[in-house]
Amino acid sequence: MTTIHPSSSDLQSKRERFIPRGVSNGNQNIALKATGATVTDIDGNEWIDFAGAIGTLNVGHSHPKVTEAVKQQAEKFLHPGFNVMMYEGYIELAEKLCRITPGDFDKQALLLNSGAEAVENAVKIARRYTKRQAVVSFTRGFHGRTNMTMSMTSKVKPYKFGFGPFAPEVYQAPYPYTYHRPEGMTEEAYVDQVIEDFRDFFVTTVAPETVACVVMEPVQGEGGFVIPPKKFVQAVHEFCKEHGIVFVADEIQTGFGRTGTLFAIEQFDVIPDLITVSKSLAAGLPLSGVVGKTEIMSAAAPGELGGTYAGNPVACAAALAVIDIIKAENLNQKSEMIGQKIEAKLRELAEQHEFASEIRRLGSMVAVEIVEDRLNKAPDKEKTNSIIKYANENGLLLLSAGIKGNVIRFLAPLVITEKELDKGLNILEKAFADVSH
Repeated sequence: MTTIHPSSSDLQSKRERFIPRGVSNGNQNIALKATGATVTDIDGNEWIDFAGAIGTLNVGHSHPKVTEAVKQQAEKFLHPGFNVMMYEGYIELAEKLCRITPGDFDKQALLLNSGAEAVENAVKIARRYTKRQAVVSFTRGFHGRTNMTMSMTSKVKPYKFGFGPFAPEVYQAPYPYTYHRPEGMTEEAYVDQVIEDFRDFFVTTVAPETVACVVMEPVQGEGGFVIPPKKFVQAVHEFCKEHGIVFVADEIQTGFGRTGTLFAIEQFDVIPDLITVSKSLAAGLPLSGVVGKTEIMSAAAPGELGGTYAGNPVACAAALAVIDIIKAENLNQKSEMIGQKIEAKLRELAEQHEFASEIRRLGSMVAVEIVEDRLNKAPDKEKTNSIIKYANENGLLLLSAGIKGNVIRFLAPLVITEKELDKGLNILEKAFADVSH
């Protein structure tokens, strides 16, 4: 029996009528099925996925081991509620997360639903443990869309504009952006200056003895895939240790192989007190977690942490499969190989197009900055949007990022085949050529 789907135009008009315009859509087509790094729409068109549901699909769409684990769990039960009656999946996943995250100290893990919820709970836990109130995040950081995580997020439009008042006692510290350092200043001198500015921040803006936690993305995601120098990350971590501040690594977009190691923070030789995880943890199902030192995690009393759907067993089953897949299929190593190939293509395109400026990469977390002029480095949001638009109209799911909206970012599934990757990069090449005319 053939399933008859509503037409794309019918669904698109329903979307306009029944879904708020505040929910953005980078691509106006309607997905029917997806496997690996290819999505097929209801009209039979194929799309190479360089977006990965904003970094959620490191093991790809519909990985057979994930779908099998989900089916098996769904046949047993969907959700008794961990706060009502415990189940094996939550406990097994908590143990696994404690074992695979950095640090050989005793750890515990709390499971939740979304990245924002994980960050919010990390803040709650840090406040409970330290008995302090202030929270420090960073310029250009993104941590979510709840009131607390909006407060921690840097970009005003579209994330914060008109949604205040925001949570009090949240402060944003300086974070290095070496591409935009002052002209004539060496990178080393610039990093030293930002470290000095960071320390001064705790004199001019907030006293360290009032700060519960510093929450840092090891690589800024929405901020434009900005990679901080190792020296800066280590200086922040040392400052936290010096002042009894909980250091939280927000690995929601960087985790599970995206940067070529299981967690990005490993590449900075820093062991966080707490780490937040989500996105690629459960291959597209809603799941997140806070993992960290037992003495910190256990500060909250029974009933103070949790949530109705937190740690859903079907999502836990998917996550356990994801962690096995990453190891079995060597996805950390494959991430580096994918990143190298994307970077090589971007360098080739940069030789042809003046608007393609700095290329940044850690593993397969790759970005290119689009500018009007390489000398003045003026951001070109219009050209960036044109490239994204061409890609999305011609078979490539592609995303932008950055405070000025002029960064193209790459979050292809780590299971992408050579054929899929080549096809996607060919479309990207045509997109660059198209906006040059």
